[in-house]
Amino acid sequence: MATLPQIPLDFNRQIKLSNDGGALSSDTGELLFREFDEKIGFFSTLTKHLKLKDDRRYYVHSNEQLLRQKMYQIIAGYAEDDAADQLTNDPVFTQVVGTDALASQPSLSRLFPRFDDESMEQLNQANQELLDKVHQYRNAKSIILDLDSTHADTYGDQEDATFNTHYGTIGFHPLVAFDGITGDFLKAKLRPGNVYTSNGVVDFIEPVINHYNEQFPETIPFLRGDSGFAVPGLYELCEDESVYYVIRLKSNPNLQRLADELHPSTVPTDVTKSEIYYEEAEYQAKSWSKPRKVIIQSVRPAGELFFTHAFFVTNLTDVFSPKDIVHSYQKRGTMENYIKESKNGFNLDRMSSHKFECNEVRMMLSLLAYNLTNWMRTLCFPEEQKNMRIQTIRTRIIKVASKLVKSGRSLYFKLASSFVYQSFFWKVLQRIQRLQLE
Repeated sequence: MATLPQIPLDFNRQIKLSNDGGALSSDTGELLFREFDEKIGFFSTLTKHLKLKDDRRYYVHSNEQLLRQKMYQIIAGYAEDDAADQLTNDPVFTQVVGTDALASQPSLSRLFPRFDDESMEQLNQANQELLDKVHQYRNAKSIILDLDSTHADTYGDQEDATFNTHYGTIGFHPLVAFDGITGDFLKAKLRPGNVYTSNGVVDFIEPVINHYNEQFPETIPFLRGDSGFAVPGLYELCEDESVYYVIRLKSNPNLQRLADELHPSTVPTDVTKSEIYYEEAEYQAKSWSKPRKVIIQSVRPAGELFFTHAFFVTNLTDVFSPKDIVHSYQKRGTMENYIKESKNGFNLDRMSSHKFECNEVRMMLSLLAYNLTNWMRTLCFPEEQKNMRIQTIRTRIIKVASKLVKSGRSLYFKLASSFVYQSFFWKVLQRIQRLQLE
């Protein structure tokens, strides 16, 4: 640990600052995450599935310890591998990881090249097993498969980082899927920056759909996607696998003509009022093998002469009105918050390695760190705090100062007496320890 001299402050020369306090930590809340980790069998599930091809003859830190260290650094807000060098002897992190000293930045960075396609699939299997465990505990009756793509900007010489015309920048174009009800991160796939939104989407989501149909036949799956996913292969997959879907369509002259016939742009009777209509029609594009139901939303804002139309293809039955179908699609907007949380809070888009495969591993570890946090938040936080974002979680329960005191065989972490959110902290710990997931 670098030691600064004692620096007095100008406003009060009696006050002097230094960072040689010893066995102190500012991340005591990581112990709550470690307790929850053990409670749901998080890392035991990862290690059961993950088998890395490790040719090291001598090492101090196991792959499990390196994985845990990296993920807990992400949760605490230390996404850079370099942070490990300052955290080496942090008393909380060493107890969380189960080692006398944390791995250095080079040791941490050398973990990523040990992954290959097989081990990446093993991480996906582990994530799915944990998702299943939580899904079963929640006794969920439905799952909403929200599909989207996002962008990860790059600033170096990363493999397959290419220019994306939509985002107007160089980087990667990952494909992601969340549960629109719970916010669980179901799956992610890293792709080169220049691929189209729907590229590979059927192969991406088909295993997820098949899994839930086989393991949870009583669960009703529902898929939502924007116009980038309006491809016949996805409609056919959903129809073959009994999955309800609502996918937005890009406008074209045929759809516009159909909408204009239903609601022509005539002079409104009252220009001070907005008008909105929902209609249902049958439509077949040239690339479709059969006609499908299309919902048309026609909106004319107050003071405007022309309607603007939005189109949605769906297989939802007549039990749902056109208005209900559109509103169910609009709730997909919550997914933008999930993506923002995974990027801003867990650095899903931090692609700092040269090799494409290493960056995909980094993305997957961010996904797992996001899920661990989301499960702890939704299962163990009080009702009024269940929507808390990671930045607030860090402020309320992770960034807590404590001093380590050793007495016999016991280790006492003495939290700051002036800790403002201590009631919330202890309440969460009690809920974690009462949790019976198995």
